[in-house]
Amino acid sequence: MIKMNDIVREDDPVLREKAKEVPLPASEEDKAILASLIEYVKNSQDPEIAEKYGLRPGIGLAAPQIGVSKRMIAVHVNDENGNQLSYALFNPKIVSHSVEKAYLTSGEGCLSVDRNVPGYVHRYARVTVKAVTLEGEEVKLRLKGLPAICMQHEIDHLNGVMFYDYINEKAPFQIEENAQAIER
Repeated sequence: MIKMNDIVREDDPVLREKAKEVPLPASEEDKAILASLIEYVKNSQDPEIAEKYGLRPGIGLAAPQIGVSKRMIAVHVNDENGNQLSYALFNPKIVSHSVEKAYLTSGEGCLSVDRNVPGYVHRYARVTVKAVTLEGEEVKLRLKGLPAICMQHEIDHLNGVMFYDYINEKAPFQIEENAQAIER
């Protein structure tokens, strides 16, 4: 079980590396790593488990965040209708996206970043992602709103990009034209 001390912090160089593709079909070791990522995100959202193990709540986690430079992510989040979306993915890739942008009014956070970084992170409002599930099934996911933002945040980790790289240093709360505000 992944705990907070297993999560690397923002000064770790692994977070700035471009992660390697996972050879498919995935090895048992890679499946176990991916399963542990989704387990952490689910556990972190369970108040009893989170308190018992001191887990910071998160809606996504990428393999580089536990020091594994491979293209694996887990996302466990509710969409705008309250539906629970849960994905454990190998080699996720954004294959298309909207022109429109969106941002979280509360800003973004990250389990690898222990400080508050104020500012808006503008991302695509909608994305289509192709990936392979833990079960080996190829999927094409169409996401919008918070799930789309979360998916982009986690895929960025696979490319060595941190959320605060997008924040405008001179005007952190400047809103891009026609960007959609998402409450969280």
